[in-house]
Amino acid sequence: MTKENRKSQKQIRHKKNRAQKNKRQWIGYGALALILFAAIFGNSSRPKAQPLDETRLASNPTMGPDSAKVVITEYGDFGCTACRAWHNAGILEQVRAAYGDDVQFVWKDFPVITAQSPKAAEAGQCAFDQGKFWEYHDLLFAKAPALSLSDLKDYAAQLGLGTEKFNQCLDSGQNRAKVNQSLNEAQREYAFPGTPSFLVNGRKLVGPPSFETLKSTIDSILAGG
Repeated sequence: MTKENRKSQKQIRHKKNRAQKNKRQWIGYGALALILFAAIFGNSSRPKAQPLDETRLASNPTMGPDSAKVVITEYGDFGCTACRAWHNAGILEQVRAAYGDDVQFVWKDFPVITAQSPKAAEAGQCAFDQGKFWEYHDLLFAKAPALSLSDLKDYAAQLGLGTEKFNQCLDSGQNRAKVNQSLNEAQREYAFPGTPSFLVNGRKLVGPPSFETLKSTIDSILAGG
């Protein structure tokens, strides 16, 4: 092979390598452009959450009058089997039947049991925004552990909630701040070890209490103890 031929082949290989390098660079640029496009337009199509004001952050689902002498607060999780069992046992109904307007029951979210729990908690708050928290609460416990995003939306439709408003609320994370507020309260302020946990006029009850336990605590409070 002549010197000229070797030089020519070397130039050809150099051009081929440079072309392949340029091709890889352009493929990389294209992939980067697609990522940026998805990030920009994907975020722009996602519903925007509106900041919650202090009134909404202070609002919780309740049963019973604000004038009640005893306030029972449950820190619960829709993915929690013990929470579901306590609900199904009907202990809350027993308390309300025994004490009537002397007792108010409050729900606060403590979503720590399953990966789906935080979104289920947000869904409950979205139902609360439409005045149907307790109906949604009962349906979630009836349907658990089916708590996927599509399940949560289906349950709202089953209850006749405004589905467009509900879905936008859920997809945007509208009530995430409210859920996190209750979660932080349970973990940091009260150091509850798990769900369900309860407060009765500020007295901590860890674990699902029996009717007898609640009755003893309520009677003591009503008696001035």
